[in-house]
Amino acid sequence: MKNYVVESYENYKEEDRLATNNARRIEFLTTVRAFDELITGHKKILDCAAGTGIYAFYLADKGHDVTATDITPRHIEVIKDIIKTKPYKMKAMVLDATNMTVFDDEHFDVVLNMGPFYHLIDESDRNKCFQESLRVLKKGGLLITAYIPRYYVFQYVAMQNDYFIDARLAQQLTETGILRHDDEKCFWTDTYYATAEEMEALYQKHGVEVIDHFAQDGATPHFSKKVDGWNDEQFKIWCDYHYSICRQKSLLGASNHVVIVGKK
Repeated sequence: MKNYVVESYENYKEEDRLATNNARRIEFLTTVRAFDELITGHKKILDCAAGTGIYAFYLADKGHDVTATDITPRHIEVIKDIIKTKPYKMKAMVLDATNMTVFDDEHFDVVLNMGPFYHLIDESDRNKCFQESLRVLKKGGLLITAYIPRYYVFQYVAMQNDYFIDARLAQQLTETGILRHDDEKCFWTDTYYATAEEMEALYQKHGVEVIDHFAQDGATPHFSKKVDGWNDEQFKIWCDYHYSICRQKSLLGASNHVVIVGKK
């Protein structure tokens, strides 16, 4: 069966997404700031949807033992090319996050699930991804999952393009959280948008203690041109401000990207 998510990423330069401008960089900067607080010592880490490796390389540069996997072959090719320039070894392979049988049980101290969850439109596949992530995670280890909030996404796309101001699209996203590649007004690819309450319930259902939950970029994408016009000092002030409030519950549903962290 054709994988429309893979096709989408094969034709998109994911390596530029978090580095091209300040409005996008805030997602990365917020996340690694949290990682520095959460992931201490020397850890064995699985980045099970590494994209082109922005988080994997950040953590490997910090001295962690990182394995990077992704379902998109081009992403792994990019990672392997970068590995050649590094003084350390980092494993990289094409892998579907719903089937990680190549790894033993309780093999990693940390599992990053930074991308696959919100591209799994079938609940059974989301459960497989979550269960596999937990299976390969050691007792006491951290499961870090990124998701896109359900009640943010329509606001964002409607403001980007009047074509998407559509009552049926708004209802579909609000009621189901699902966007399919063949929907009349699909603005991306197969995608699932969750709520903060749903994600916390999922962790609790599997006996995982939620220890952190934060908005990666907050409202910043809504005024990206303004952010990109700031000087370094102004941008730092904004980043510090955002980090100081990113765990407020009221912000979790109003952010483009959110991360939830749990301890097994």
